[in-house]
Amino acid sequence: MYFLKLMITEESILQSLRSVQDPDLHKDIVSLGFVQNLAITSQGAVDFDLVLTTPACPVKDILRDSAVAAVKSVAGVTAVDVRLSAKVTSRPGMDKGQLLQGVKNVIAVASGKGGVGKSTVTANLACALVRQGARVGILDADIYGPSQGMMLGVTEEPEMDSEKRVYPPVARRIKVISMSMFTDDEAPVVWRGPMVSQMVQNFVRQVEWGELDYLLIDMPPGTGDIQLTLTQQAPITGAVIVTTPQDVALMDVKRGIKMFEKVSVPVLGVIENMSGFICDGCGKRHDIFRKDGGLRIARSMGLPFLGTVPLEPAVALCGDQGDPIVFRDPTSDSGKAFLEIAGRVAQELSVLHSQGNDLLTEFNYTWSELPEMVLETKS
Repeated sequence: MYFLKLMITEESILQSLRSVQDPDLHKDIVSLGFVQNLAITSQGAVDFDLVLTTPACPVKDILRDSAVAAVKSVAGVTAVDVRLSAKVTSRPGMDKGQLLQGVKNVIAVASGKGGVGKSTVTANLACALVRQGARVGILDADIYGPSQGMMLGVTEEPEMDSEKRVYPPVARRIKVISMSMFTDDEAPVVWRGPMVSQMVQNFVRQVEWGELDYLLIDMPPGTGDIQLTLTQQAPITGAVIVTTPQDVALMDVKRGIKMFEKVSVPVLGVIENMSGFICDGCGKRHDIFRKDGGLRIARSMGLPFLGTVPLEPAVALCGDQGDPIVFRDPTSDSGKAFLEIAGRVAQELSVLHSQGNDLLTEFNYTWSELPEMVLETKS
């Protein structure tokens, strides 16, 4: 047994694990620092932690199985135990003086136009990330049409301390702040742009989000005051664009993508919502709004395509009842789609972090230029 222990060295195990590559980061799991707490017993058993960059990693099972197979190929190994865990990486350029200090990643969920289901996508992506073990919050920045409180079934009100710091309520393990929590259900928000921008700044500066892996911002549609305020005030890590398949929606998507490019916010990818109607009677799929529009726009703009979500009646029903479909029926077509897309979003963030700030240096504009630049829809 003593001889066997000498033969199985830590270096021989690590060398075998270097053959396991992360398909997105294009490096081996040892170089990436995923392999931790490696231990070898005198009986030839090997155990270690495989610490990934997100609990929503879509290839975590593949990486674990590949790691087990690699270690078993080492002569003398009798057993392998791999413990999967995750430590979400922080956004590039994060420093102590930055706003939202405890938030590792800020994701803007945006759309070029209204009516594409952006808020539904935001709520279900948040639920999908929570289901997979992440700490998540939602900032509902759609001041004129807030809906996250209803979609997540929020029943509590925000608390405020003596220093006017706001503590968001928690629903389904998600911290949520929304304008709907500060107004009556039927009272419209009749505000001019500066007042709206100030409220958005308050959401960013005065809300105590605590420690979060992901803060999703449900952006209002279009490219107006709120979008500019958020890209200026909030340290946004990346943006996700939601669209529907038809061409009228895709034209507006291009404008939204160009806006984020011009304010140096990386676009993580495109999600196609309402991608085919799933009949709850016959179960067949009908492409009411055409097909593959989101995929076409992603390819034409050189962006990742994050996936499609079918138009399923249960999705709207669950949202109206404050019980997102990812929680109520995760095995439904839409539930599975949201879980897969959440994994891809987390995946793209990990790739972004591995590249550091390189993606942020292509665009270098001053804030005084932004209003004119956003109007350049043909540039």
